[in-house]
Amino acid sequence: MEGSKLYVGNLNYAVNEDQLKELFENHGSVQSVNIIEGKGFGFVEMSSNEEAEAAKTALNDQEFQGRPLKIDEARPRKPRRDFNSGPRRRF
Repeated sequence: MEGSKLYVGNLNYAVNEDQLKELFENHGSVQSVNIIEGKGFGFVEMSSNEEAEAAKTALNDQEFQGRPLKIDEARPRKPRRDFNSGPRRRF
């Protein structure tokens, strides 16, 4: 694994950042937690790649608040397509 930031999917919508941080702190030092509200996923950044790998191994597919977590290395955000560029077509 190359990064220390993890994608955490299949979250129960009632989970808050403190609960997620507490869960991940059992596997190392948590630098940041960001839950995307209303989407059922978030991101946890650990202090090292080794800690991120340990957390991923330990928590992937583990049940947390009634749902099995899906954990993977976070990928960089893809640039959004700009709908305002290019030729304009009139109908």
